[in-house]
Order: sequence, then structure tokens, then C-alpha cells
Amino acid sequence: MIVPIRKGVKLGRSLRTLAAIAGAFVIAQTASAGVLLQGFYWDVPSPAAGSGSAPWWWDKLAGQANSLKLSGFTAVWIPPVLKGAAGGYSVGYDPFDDYDIGSKSQQGTIPTRYGTREQLERCCAMLRANSLDIYCDIVDNHRNGDPGNYQFSYLDAYGVANGGRFGKGQWDFHPNVSQDPNVPVGASEDFNAFGRDLAPINGPSNWIFNGLNSSGDWVTKALDLQGYRLDYVKGISTNWLSSFLNYGAMSGKFAVGEYFDSNLGSIQYWISTMMGNRASAFDFPLRDQLKGMCNSPGSFNMANLDHAGLAGVDPAHAVTFVENHDTDRSDAIFQNKALAYAYILTSEGYPSVFYKDYSTDAGCYGMKPTIDNLMWVHEKLASGTTTQRYKNNLVFVYERNGGQHLLVGLNNNTGFGYNLTCATGFGANRQLHDYTGHAPDVWTDGSGNVSLSLPTATNGMGYVAYAPVGIGGSFTASQLSTTQEYAGATDLDIKPADNTALVQVCRINVAAGKSISGALYFTTTSWTASTNIYLELDNPSGGIVTTKTYTTGTAQGAALTATASTAGWYTFKIRSNNTPAGNLKPTYWLRATYTAPQT
Repeated sequence: MIVPIRKGVKLGRSLRTLAAIAGAFVIAQTASAGVLLQGFYWDVPSPAAGSGSAPWWWDKLAGQANSLKLSGFTAVWIPPVLKGAAGGYSVGYDPFDDYDIGSKSQQGTIPTRYGTREQLERCCAMLRANSLDIYCDIVDNHRNGDPGNYQFSYLDAYGVANGGRFGKGQWDFHPNVSQDPNVPVGASEDFNAFGRDLAPINGPSNWIFNGLNSSGDWVTKALDLQGYRLDYVKGISTNWLSSFLNYGAMSGKFAVGEYFDSNLGSIQYWISTMMGNRASAFDFPLRDQLKGMCNSPGSFNMANLDHAGLAGVDPAHAVTFVENHDTDRSDAIFQNKALAYAYILTSEGYPSVFYKDYSTDAGCYGMKPTIDNLMWVHEKLASGTTTQRYKNNLVFVYERNGGQHLLVGLNNNTGFGYNLTCATGFGANRQLHDYTGHAPDVWTDGSGNVSLSLPTATNGMGYVAYAPVGIGGSFTASQLSTTQEYAGATDLDIKPADNTALVQVCRINVAAGKSISGALYFTTTSWTASTNIYLELDNPSGGIVTTKTYTTGTAQGAALTATASTAGWYTFKIRSNNTPAGNLKPTYWLRATYTAPQT
């Protein structure tokens, strides 16, 4: 069995090179990037939004983790996790509290639309247990939910009003202060378009600048994230955004910006000049071409796909897509969508698959069989540079030059097939197999040329993907552990180490036979020789598995360890003892490392 070693983070940088080699157009090789699933759509059903029989979304995603990995996905983009102004009805793009991920009773609900913090963390742990990377949707252009006066205050860990971390006031927002420098849309932005417009640069005392960095670090550690989808980057100063992506736990992780623009030059400028190649971008210029190809096949010129969009000039920073939660609602591809997926899953760039296109759930579009086949082609066959082999207004044929090579033919005519002969890099007298199942095997001739019969593009199925016969293999899911951090403090969502009661820190869902480690970091201000913190781990039945007591002489990060005798929920609890008046309830950070079940 062949095991794919594909990661969601792209390595290296690509330079576009022009070469006239037998009429071919060649691009320098880039690293394969796997396949990303956008793991939600705009109106996912939720008990918090009136769909009482629907499962919580975090549980639904967790339940699919293993099958997603075995189908070929390597990463999942999850929706925004912060509590929104619309509470349980919020889809996440109206963020309210930077430290509420389904854990405080605010905006009329404890869970978000997608579930509670505990459900979210189990979902992330199960995605990691199936070796899937997790990219979180980060919405840092604006905040929503103030009473109309730009004042934001939050509950603390005890439910006390105005006690939560990172409150905000009038001068933390545009246009109450001047627009920040290096915002791509500049002075043309409608500051109220999405909510109260944050001012990380020109706000006073770097409050927003530092606060967003710190809260991003907190979310990253809480969920063990591997990357980020950055919402509406056209409205955010790159002076701050560059800092954010290089701060704390965010440093070095994958990031892709939603630079919603069809102007290729503008996107390239944002990536290279404004962001110093620190982030990738969604390939909106290519998506415009794909929409024209699918929705208007009679008038679209297929030759336009030759190195189209951002992927055609900078594939190392291009995240290609066919549909997303926004375009699906207002600018949808309504026919022949399979041909668009055939393109992005055989071409350069990092392809993103939209959950609603992929899923067979009620209300979704059920393209799983088609996309699963194309993902296999992407992961097993498609690599290396691209050479154009044949193009006109009806068809486009190109070859991926890595590995054993892959020859792809796309026909956009819904009325008839198309026959052609073209050069290849396979060599003479090679038998080639179409791994989509749309056409029979063919042979190259003595000069390495091949004759193809492209199928009719009925329902967008007019494509082939030829490579040498005999290539096989499937996908496996390596069971990775996760490290999730739980910070306890009065102004957060988890209580500090209380000196009057045993406090629950968290519950973690652990696979049988797997190790559990709880590394504790704690504040010792004003402690005496008799002061200590007691940490306890309970099993799924409520029995104590093990305990550890921490004193001033205990090393920071010393861990309580155990092995899960059975699968299920294990609970960490904490208490402080003999704490001085100046530090009655010490803050702490518990780093829990464990392995969740795969299913």
C-alpha cells in the first residue's frame, strides 16, 4: 500500500519561467500541497439555530474525520470559532468575544452555531488523530454586538459582567481614529460594511494590535491549529497582519488570505510586496475563468485555461477553488461543475473542495464520487511543472511533468466528443491508462505522440487523466496526538485554581491505550512554603486515575502522566491550597497532550 505524505503547508517558492520548447509553455516545479476541504457552508443546520434534530457541526465533522482522510483530504478549514453577535444563529462572521469559543453564556447562548468549546476541541483532536491539518477561519477586520456605542465588554470565568479579557472602546475602531496604513482598500473602505472596524495600528496604546495577537495565540494553542484562513484581508493593515502571522504560536504556520478580487496583479502585489510572501491567497481570477467555462460553455475559450489565474504565475501561493460559502449563495457555478474540479485537482496550486459540493448530506450537491476519484489522481499522479500540449476554444490538454507524468484533457463541448493527437513526455510506445474511467487505454507512438478521444462534456464529465498503466495505492490515516492548552484565569473562560473548591479544567476524549500528559505552568506570586496546587485526572467513570501536587519548588511544565485504560472522556481538575491574600486564585496553563479516537 502506498502511503501519501502530503501536508497542508506548502514548501518553497515558485518562479515562472518561459520556455519555447516545441511550442510548450513550462512552469518551474512546486511542491505538492495536498487537498483542502472547506469543512462547512453558510447555513449549516444547528440545534442552536432552530434545527433541533440536526447534530452539532463539531460532532458531525469529528464523525467524518476518518472517512475524509481515507478519501484523500489532507487538511480541513473549519468555520470561525468565536461567539458571534447573533449567538447560536451566527455563522461566525460577526465575531463578538475573542475569548469565547462556545464556553460563556453570552449573546443568548453558550454554544456557538457549531457547538461548545469541548465539542470543538474533540473535533480538532479527532481531525489530528486522522492526520488532518486544521485551518481556522480568522475574522479580525471587525467586531459586532456592541449596544451601539463601540463599547465591548464580556463575561469572566465566573459569569460576572465586564470582567472578561480584551474589552474594547470607541477609539479602538475606525473611523473614530484614522484609517491604518497599508490597508489594501485604503480610504475607499466602508468602515461599517461588516461591523465595527478594528484599528490595530492607529488605535491607542497598541491595545488592538497586541490584543489580537494574544487572542490568536490563545485560540491556536487551545485548538492545536496548523494554519489559518484570513477573512477579508483587503480591509486589514498588512503592518499588523504580518506581525500576527509571525507572533507566538502563529509563527511559521500556513495562512491563506481571502483577497476577494479578480485583479491578478492586485493579489500578487498583496502576496509579494505587502505580505512578503508570508501568506497564500485564494485564486479568485482562476475561479472567474472556471465559472465562465462551466456556466457558458458555448462562449468560453478553453485556451484561456493555459496557466490561468494566480496558479499560472505563482502556484506556490495559490489556493484554487471552485466554490465557497460566499460564491455558492450569490455567484454560483450552476452546471458542469465536475469539469472545474477536474481542472483544479489535476493542475498546480493547492486545491480547496467545498463541503456542500462534496457531501451527500441532504441539501448538498453529492459530488463525492467524482471528487474522490479526482483527489486520488491529484495525490497519486499530479506533480511537477505544467506543459501545454493542445488548446483551442473547445479543448485544453496539458501534461504534469513530475513523477511518471500525467496527461489531462478537458473538453467543454456538451454536444460531442473531440479527437486529437498531441505530443507527450511519456516516451515511445507506452501504454497509458485513463484513471478517471472515462476513456479506454491508449498507446504513444514511436515519437511519443498520442491520439486521444475526449468524451462529451455532459454534466461537466468531459475530461480524461492519462498516466502509465499499473499505478495504484490508497490512503491511510496516521493516528497523531494533539496538544491543547487550557488557560485558567478569572478574566478568561476557565476558572483559575480556586482555593475553596476543586475546579474542572477540561474534559478530553482519549483513545484506549494512549498516553495522557498534563503539563502545568502556574503563577507563584507571593506563595509561601505551604502553598500548593493540586492537579487531578479522573477516568470516564469518575474515578481518580492519578494526581500531582505542585509547590514553589516544582519545575514549571512538570507533567502529570497516565495511560487511558478505556476510551472516553478524561477530566482534569485543579485546586489551590494555602494561597496568600495577594494570589488567592493562581492563574495557570495546562497543556494536555493526548490521542483521540480515529472514529
